[in-house]
Amino acid sequence: MPGPGAGAAHAVTTSDVVCLGESMVTFLPSQPGRLADVPSFGRAIGGAESNVACALAAAGHRAKWVGRVGADGFGDHLVEAISAYGVDTSAVRRDTARPTGIYFRTAADRATDTHEVAYYRAGSAASAMSPANVPAGDVLRGRILHLSGITAALSEDCLSLLHFLTAPRPGRPLISFDVNYRPGLWRGGEAGPQVLLDLARRADLVFVGEDEAEEAWGLCGADAIRAALPEPSLLVVKRGSEGATVFSRPGPEPRSSTAGRAETAGSDAPVREGTDRGQAPDAAVATRDTVTTVPALRVDVVAAVGAGDAFAAGFLSATLRDLPVRERTRHGHLMAAGVLTVPGDLTAPPSRAHADRLVALDDDAWGRLRLGPGWTAAGQAPVTRTPVTQEVHPT
Repeated sequence: MPGPGAGAAHAVTTSDVVCLGESMVTFLPSQPGRLADVPSFGRAIGGAESNVACALAAAGHRAKWVGRVGADGFGDHLVEAISAYGVDTSAVRRDTARPTGIYFRTAADRATDTHEVAYYRAGSAASAMSPANVPAGDVLRGRILHLSGITAALSEDCLSLLHFLTAPRPGRPLISFDVNYRPGLWRGGEAGPQVLLDLARRADLVFVGEDEAEEAWGLCGADAIRAALPEPSLLVVKRGSEGATVFSRPGPEPRSSTAGRAETAGSDAPVREGTDRGQAPDAAVATRDTVTTVPALRVDVVAAVGAGDAFAAGFLSATLRDLPVRERTRHGHLMAAGVLTVPGDLTAPPSRAHADRLVALDDDAWGRLRLGPGWTAAGQAPVTRTPVTQEVHPT
């Protein structure tokens, strides 16, 4: 459902968060069953980075999505639907030679948490993104730039674009990187893990699942992941039913919301400010980490999709507000719980006041929360103390 600001993009020079990546039209099944047996599908939108942008815009932040779509009806739908959340889509480019990506999925089997997904994205408009056709001025003016490993897997041109955007430079926004390891997307398979490790080491804030780190890099446990990724000043390790562990130390924070306003809006040159942002992958890390672990919430799950993107959006929203790490992580868990209790990838988030009240609970009360469908709506009594039916976590 569209969020606040439906029908209008934010006309601002500096965004709170810029999200770059592929968005696709998603077809959701009309009933459970195999793809071969589902008779009809409903249309929605999906894409890791645009999901984050929509969630942030619905939460009241100035979010911008940068991508490429085909000059087709599906491209029209994506731009209109994402704009309806209040996201700035002015930097989205249309490709007359390549189509908009689409995918179909089945409903999850609640007993096994399995579902089928069929992607039709090879040769899509988004796969043609490159440093040559994505102006730096469209991307580098936000306080935070959010990227994911999915984009790196789409094509060599897309990988070159991520290398360009994550390079150390004066005035670089805070780089947020969600590893999002998808083995089936990688050409040749073996290159993907090393590419993702290198990109993560160039970021300031990294989100990675403990399970995907083991699958991609053979790393077991949050400490081993931190040892392999010493550079980011914030490393968020999602640990399944154990919650999330965050390694943090002083480092880059989102720059001032007024930074870059004097720059020419259409410039292709990187934004320049007075200090370097980012560090080389082999830079020495001497500052000791603070380690914060926040338990996962208990949720009555409707569909286990989109939770990782929602978690990132909640964490980034609290980062923009300069909240402590514990509160950032709790906001991530709450935003993920909102998506898990609806059928699709997106939902209207809880009000900020509602979320802040839950984040402020003591550890015992937080651990007893159970959230079900409708909990985000204002004026309802969404929190119960009854036994939980399923433990979930963002992946």
